[in-house]
Amino acid sequence: MKVPQMIAAELRRLTSTRMSVIALVALLAVPILYGGLYLWANRDPYGALADVPAAIVVADTGAEVDGTMRNIGDEAADELIADGSFAWERVSAEEADAGLDDGTYDFAIEFPEDFTAAVASISSGDPQRADILLHTNDANNYLASTIGTQAVERIRTTVAEKIVAEAGLTMLDALDQIRLSLLDAADGASQLTDGLATAGDGATQLAGGAAQLAEGTSQLADGTSQLADGTAELATGASSLSDGAAQVAAGTAELAAAADRVGAASASVVSAIPDARTDIAERLTTAGLDQAQIDEVLAVLDEVGSDVTAVDDRVQSTVSSIDRLDDGAAQVRDGAAALADGTATAAAGAASAADGAARLEDGAAQLDDGAAALVTGIDTLEDGAAQLRDGLADGAAELPAYDAATREAQADTLGDPLLIERSSVTEAQNYGAGLAPFFAALAGWIGIYALFLIVKPVSKRAVTALHSPVRITLAGWATPALLGGVQMVGLFGVLALALGFSFSHPLATLGILVLASATYAAIVLALNVWLGSVGQFLGLVLMVLQLVTAGGTFPWQTLPAPLAALHHVLPMGYVVDAMRQVMYGGSMDRVLVDLTVLLTWLVGAGILAAIGVTRMTHFRTLRDLQPSIIG
Repeated sequence: MKVPQMIAAELRRLTSTRMSVIALVALLAVPILYGGLYLWANRDPYGALADVPAAIVVADTGAEVDGTMRNIGDEAADELIADGSFAWERVSAEEADAGLDDGTYDFAIEFPEDFTAAVASISSGDPQRADILLHTNDANNYLASTIGTQAVERIRTTVAEKIVAEAGLTMLDALDQIRLSLLDAADGASQLTDGLATAGDGATQLAGGAAQLAEGTSQLADGTSQLADGTAELATGASSLSDGAAQVAAGTAELAAAADRVGAASASVVSAIPDARTDIAERLTTAGLDQAQIDEVLAVLDEVGSDVTAVDDRVQSTVSSIDRLDDGAAQVRDGAAALADGTATAAAGAASAADGAARLEDGAAQLDDGAAALVTGIDTLEDGAAQLRDGLADGAAELPAYDAATREAQADTLGDPLLIERSSVTEAQNYGAGLAPFFAALAGWIGIYALFLIVKPVSKRAVTALHSPVRITLAGWATPALLGGVQMVGLFGVLALALGFSFSHPLATLGILVLASATYAAIVLALNVWLGSVGQFLGLVLMVLQLVTAGGTFPWQTLPAPLAALHHVLPMGYVVDAMRQVMYGGSMDRVLVDLTVLLTWLVGAGILAAIGVTRMTHFRTLRDLQPSIIG
């Protein structure tokens, strides 16, 4: 019996009855249903997130931000609802908790009452982080909680970008205002420099005048000192003069008194002469002198009277002179006293003037020194003002001059400085297409495993009758490989037509699926040949191992070391890699490596199965010619 005849015989057996056909069709549909339904369910879950129910709780009470009352929690909630990335509902905290408990919401986010205040604190002396609370219930769906975590991270990033952009705009506006202020300050410093130059000229003139003043006050101090000495001597002389004048006045007063008495006496004599003449004349008459004699005597007496009168006149004149002398002496005394007082006052004034002149001399010297220091200081200040002017001008030049629109653009860039430009060597069509290589490879193993539930690994009668291990092995492998190819064609049709996945190399993709199914058939055949029903069970175990080591979902590098080592050995990982390359348009060099490994598994498993069949031919008897009920 040839190999095709054995294959045909096995197919006739599998389709001998209606139930056999139904069983065969059902098993052929297993990988198609498994791979198709799973990938259909996960075709584009991220595109349907807008249907995921989620709650928003805004407890934020708002706060003042840059002088304006705002409620950033409300703003963020409105933006989320308008974005529509999830089926957001704005509810109270109690409604959110109840919804998480009964499964109404997959997750809930809450903006606490101090959210805006915490955001506003970024520009205060006590900055605080703003909290966004995520409420989940893994009893509803664990992945929903994971999605909620990613959503909160996106919200955090969005709010952070917004706040940083606003703060950046405020900072840029402030910098522009500082630039303008620096320019104004530079102008003021320039004016200050010019003013200081003028002040420097004035200070130089002041220093010259102060030097002359110091020289003059020095001379004045010398003169006032000499004046003080002279007035002191004058005061001493005036005092002595006053004392002498007083003595003279006292003497002249006594002389005047005596003169007055002499004058009075002289006046009395003169006034007594007429009476005396009359008395003498009477006495002479009484004495009996004749008139001639009496006239002679009276003539003599008149001459004496005339002399007395003349003396009296001189006496009275002298008395008047003495009186005038007395008055003059009194005036001299009074004047000398006044002179003594005045010279004493003058001496005191001159001494004070000398002291003042000495202080003035000291002050003028200090003024001279201060004026010189002022000149030096103004020169230094002028240099400093020039440096300040230049520094302010340089500082203003360092600050860029941008208009309001440019500053807004800069603030937006500051809030989100990184623009991710994705450049993919290959790119999957969607989430489902990304999982397709893994689940197609897994579906191929499941399909082959299911087929070996009804397909006989090796015909016992052929083993006993033919004694041709290679032909028997090929026939035992070809039947499930052929049926597995049918499964893979059906699965490829579902992926391409029903699910609409695109393929860079569709025929290569189909070829890899068929080769993978044939390789799986050889492996499961070898297990059954060597271990029988135990081998069939080990086929299930091997499927589980490949399920976790193929790297179909997470990168294989995340696996524990023992499982990562199996990734490099077991065939399903290579099927997944080859599928990705031909499906997304990757490296064909990697496909050649993957095909080499699969062919190695195929040939190795076939040889191992043939060795097992060879071993079986040495231990079979005529009893093995009897039909087998379960193969």
